[in-house]
Amino acid sequence: MSDIPWQAYVVLGRPRIVQQNLDRVRDAGVIDQVPNLWQLSLGVLRAWHRNLFRSDTVGTCTSFPVRDTWRAKLLLYRGLRLPFLLAEGAVVPLDLTGLKSTPAKLVRHLMGAHHDGNQFVYDLQILQCYPGKMDELRREVTAVVATDTPRSRWLRDLTVFENYHENLKATVERAIEEGVSLPEQEAADPDISFLAFLDWCARQPGTPAETWRAYRGGRYRVGAGLC
Repeated sequence: MSDIPWQAYVVLGRPRIVQQNLDRVRDAGVIDQVPNLWQLSLGVLRAWHRNLFRSDTVGTCTSFPVRDTWRAKLLLYRGLRLPFLLAEGAVVPLDLTGLKSTPAKLVRHLMGAHHDGNQFVYDLQILQCYPGKMDELRREVTAVVATDTPRSRWLRDLTVFENYHENLKATVERAIEEGVSLPEQEAADPDISFLAFLDWCARQPGTPAETWRAYRGGRYRVGAGLC
């Protein structure tokens, strides 16, 4: 992989690991068009733009109330929540594609970091490429839903909002039986679907030089990609 652009090292951090996991996704047959590492780097820039300018779409909830516990009410404030998410290993700030994370990290992320609506499908689409890991996630989320222990109460409070683990459990069980799926509009949304994210990346300029030319020509914006 001597053709890895140096910019990919800056943006992706560990592009060789990303490439290996991208190859795994390709070999699993879940995507038709595979983006290159530079195009994935543009996807990371898009994700940073989302975190900075559309932060209301990350770690929030529009459908369910905050749990009626003092910890959940405190952790509603994302600035206070972040240190606990980091300590739990539920977020990896420098892995905005999900392709640097091991299956174990993806499971911790899904168990401890709140995803609004169907946003957790993004990570499920990656996890399905690892045999047996969806079943492992089902066991863990079932344990949280079915038991009342200090650990299960902590994970419920860390995800802040009611019904998160119940919804995750139902989606995982359906995915194991029928495959991971989304309504048509959400399936095309890179914020929700990993496959849509990869498709978005694959439609971007293929090299830094092409990106610069598109930017200078007014045809590329960081948050939106090619116009």
